[in-house]
Amino acid sequence: MDGDQKTSADFFEVAGKRFTSRLLVGTGKYKDFIETREAIEASGAEIVTVAVRRVNISDPKQPMLMDFVDPKKYTYLPNTAGCYTAQDAVRTLRLAREAGGWNLVKLEVLGDQKTLYPDIVETIKAAESLIKDGFDVMVYTSDDPIIAKTLEKIGCCAIMPLAAPIGSGLGIQNPVNIRLIIEEAKVPVLVDAGVGTASDAAIAMELGCDGVLMNTAIAAAKDPIRMARAMKLAVEAGRLAYLAGRMPKKLYADPSSPLAGLI
Repeated sequence: MDGDQKTSADFFEVAGKRFTSRLLVGTGKYKDFIETREAIEASGAEIVTVAVRRVNISDPKQPMLMDFVDPKKYTYLPNTAGCYTAQDAVRTLRLAREAGGWNLVKLEVLGDQKTLYPDIVETIKAAESLIKDGFDVMVYTSDDPIIAKTLEKIGCCAIMPLAAPIGSGLGIQNPVNIRLIIEEAKVPVLVDAGVGTASDAAIAMELGCDGVLMNTAIAAAKDPIRMARAMKLAVEAGRLAYLAGRMPKKLYADPSSPLAGLI
């Protein structure tokens, strides 16, 4: 990749479909669907997540997300936000598939309302059931490399470890584990949850993540549209830096200009 020029050769692939934007964004927490649409457009995202239990995608008598965010232009990724059992998650995604025909889904099964950390036992159970049912499952999980590998072996098409608790904005708390997950994975790894600002997104990409998913970081910003643009640029910059290969860190100074030949 040359300079800031984007090339079609740099993409990531999920369930047989290629995406050039490595920023995935949610559709919740905005003041209205108009702001949702404007933020998504500014982000350059190609995949948008939809909390099936919270966003109207089936009642034509109420404002519908599809009227503002065209499902022909964007890949909708139904998710199971708000589900605390495997049974609820599986039921929710089956209903979503019936409503919109979506097969690519994001699975998250939460452990408790305080931390919103994933319940890994229920997550594995739900993933197994959904994959047997023919779904392509992108899965929200902890930043445990062993769990990540287990979910990949089950058949999940993307692993999505948290950077920090959902909606916390704390940024990447354990870059070592994220890096270990990336090194072992043979499917895309996308940081999901905890990103707060553009530098967090850039760090995730510099670690080698295939993408970053966020919602609150954009929707809860003072200016969501401007933040969406910032996140787009941060993800692109982080990816370029990763491909370029950073200089090694050193304990001591190393002069930029050569010392040889000094008068």
